[in-house]
Amino acid sequence: MWDQEIRQMASSHAIMASGVFMATVVPAVLVPGFSVYGTHLLWLYSVAGAVAVVNITLFWLLGVSSPTKKHTITYKVSRLVRSCLYLLLSCLFFHTVVILYGAPLLETALETFSLAVLLTSLTTLRCVCVLGPNVQAWIRVFSRHGAMSVWDTSLQMVVGCSVVGAWLGAFPIPLDWDRPWQVWPVSCSLGAVIGYLTGLVAAPAWIHWHRKHLTYKIK
Repeated sequence: MWDQEIRQMASSHAIMASGVFMATVVPAVLVPGFSVYGTHLLWLYSVAGAVAVVNITLFWLLGVSSPTKKHTITYKVSRLVRSCLYLLLSCLFFHTVVILYGAPLLETALETFSLAVLLTSLTTLRCVCVLGPNVQAWIRVFSRHGAMSVWDTSLQMVVGCSVVGAWLGAFPIPLDWDRPWQVWPVSCSLGAVIGYLTGLVAAPAWIHWHRKHLTYKIK
């Protein structure tokens, strides 16, 4: 059971990583002058969109999200509306946090909000897909020893790596190297995506090597 669960996770993570790769390669072929630096916002939204589509599709097909007892149309619509609301609030939250960390308030508002959208697609969207629009479940998973499945553990690692990657990406910006990737928010978004990819690789490997010490039950 462990091996099957881990193989399923590794396969889904490989598809997610491929989505990021395709979101970079396909626009480079179809859009003249496309580049990660020169048309950064286009690349950023391409990656965010690809991550969103792949995550929603995969988690829906895998049935990872906790099953609900209510199957009425009203409940499903309410669940969808709450999920969209959480994603919007997440964008506003990340936008505010980035500004508090020193991003310009007005001069680069579009770039800052675009970074917030990317971070939401890499983190909050995954929470919604795995746990649903349930803040209490989110708090449980990200508390100490709160993971109850391998997917909860992978959620912790992917979200953590994405946020840390974006944070580390801000360090080169003040340096006077005058490189194209130091323009706001190129290095932060690159750091977030690299952190996301790192989490996708690290989660199945870490769970595989530490599975004997994990005590939760697989759903």
